Amino acid sequence: MSDRSFRFTHAITRAPAPSVTRGLRAVDTGTPNLALMQRHHADYVAALKATGATVIELPALPDYPDALFVEDTALCLREGAVVMRPGAPTRLGEAAEMAPTLRALYETVVTIEGPGTIEGGDILTTEREILVGRSARTDAAGIAELTRLVAPWGYNVREVITPPGVLHFKTDCSLLDAETILSTRRLAASGCFEGYRVLHVAEGEEAAANTIRFNDVVLMPAGFPKTAEVLRAAGYDVREIGNSECAKLDGGMSCLSLRFTPNG
Repeated sequence: MSDRSFRFTHAITRAPAPSVTRGLRAVDTGTPNLALMQRHHADYVAALKATGATVIELPALPDYPDALFVEDTALCLREGAVVMRPGAPTRLGEAAEMAPTLRALYETVVTIEGPGTIEGGDILTTEREILVGRSARTDAAGIAELTRLVAPWGYNVREVITPPGVLHFKTDCSLLDAETILSTRRLAASGCFEGYRVLHVAEGEEAAANTIRFNDVVLMPAGFPKTAEVLRAAGYDVREIGNSECAKLDGGMSCLSLRFTPNG
């Protein structure tokens, strides 16, 4: 089996703006410290570059406090990119801002036109299918439109349900390799990962479920030692990155980049 689902030549990130302190959050756990967030972001970008990938670092967008969470703006596949239609009204402009960068890299870029909504944080692409979690940000109409757009590229989309109180599907899971998914127990209990090998995050470390496998490295948020040990014991090369400030805005490792190998 190929490993196209986690081997990438490119990533796109966006610098946090001072306005990030006004970013959306499900629960207010405090105002993010911009200087610390910027240091963590620099560590994250450095970790991506260390794998040999080309990292396109976009400038901050002060008008969009959540714009550093670029994953929600697009789905990047080998055959083309799909510009999303975020479910949070304040984030709609972020997708339009991302589109020109994608068009410079891809021969084919298509767009979710609506009326449905869909965000990249609800999409997990594996070797065999695209899993999309219905959530407060992603609805059935958005999933249906994505299904139509990627069908010509040979992808099957399967709709699943994001647990109550969880912002995005990938808040609670991540792809580790072609057959393995890291998941919280509450999400895995739904049966949505039947047929995959599932590793569970440690109890009380649910926030560690949002990691990324980027080439030969697994990037995970710092501060979850039991889950880090689970991953290392399973043979993964783990790099822990500070994420305390993004976590205040419901952000994790996957949210901070678009990861892909373009066809153009």
